[in-house]
Amino acid sequence: MIGDMKILKNLKRVRDMNSRSQSSIFTSFKSLVTGTLYLATCLSGIALSAAEMADSIVISSSAFEHHGTVPEHYSAYGDNHSIDLAWSNLPVGTVQLALVMDDPVVPMPEPFVHWVAYNIPADANGLPGNLTKDAVVTDVEGLGGMINGLNGLRRAGYFGPRPPADGKLHAYHFRMYALDAALILPQGLNKVEMLEAIDGHVLATGMLMGHYQKED
Repeated sequence: MIGDMKILKNLKRVRDMNSRSQSSIFTSFKSLVTGTLYLATCLSGIALSAAEMADSIVISSSAFEHHGTVPEHYSAYGDNHSIDLAWSNLPVGTVQLALVMDDPVVPMPEPFVHWVAYNIPADANGLPGNLTKDAVVTDVEGLGGMINGLNGLRRAGYFGPRPPADGKLHAYHFRMYALDAALILPQGLNKVEMLEAIDGHVLATGMLMGHYQKED
């Protein structure tokens, strides 16, 4: 009888130990899951910078194909008319657009800036060719509020390709930024100032690239 009681006590002690062990394992597992969910939530809140984003907006023009040649007509050696631009595949939540055109091939520390434009309504049908170079774009349907920022010459509006006859095939990047807010940026911003102003609001980017080379 006494032996049976000892066996029962030992069995109860084992059950208690198993119960405490299972409780400890469950607590550890719960903590691990909670920590993982918290980490995932934190990481999901980290937005990629515009420079880190893969291009997803589709940019096009009737002037040339992507990686094509910019016709002389649109260069500063020609009529210096801005090209027309169209876009598609804007992400959900796009409220406004911004644009930068620059040439990274120039022998300068930074690409030469040919065009900066912002406050472009997301529902605009595109930018027409030979757009005004005035700082504030008016009398163009669908582009109310658009601003031509400062190019590399410290002038407002488009400045076409005008590379030296250096034997290099220059590249002109027309990069569009989709923004999540109507920022209503002021006149007179250059590329650096505009990019600083839109930082944290970029949902997606896209680029059209054209080439131009000045022959001897």
